[in-house]
Amino acid sequence: MKEIRERANDLGIPQMAIVTKIDEVCKEIKKDVKNVYRSKHLQKKMKDFSASVGIPLNCIFPVKNYSEEISPNDDVDTLILSALRQVIDSGDDFIDKFKK
Repeated sequence: MKEIRERANDLGIPQMAIVTKIDEVCKEIKKDVKNVYRSKHLQKKMKDFSASVGIPLNCIFPVKNYSEEISPNDDVDTLILSALRQVIDSGDDFIDKFKK
């Protein structure tokens, strides 16, 4: 993974990561997904991942999977849509570099 990221970086391709199943990592998040940015355990996992592959923390987005729910949840959707928005914005910025 790190080698692929480094090659993409050499080509100027932005790298991001979406961390899934965050509710399985931490009881706080399982109780309430709004605790995602308060969880010390998740923060440590994300920092470890960042250090191992070289993707900055601000480019790693935690999301909860819809695995047990039978109806939409606004808090889960917010995390997913926020990550998607960042990916789209980053892609737009990358494309804009070549338009100039």
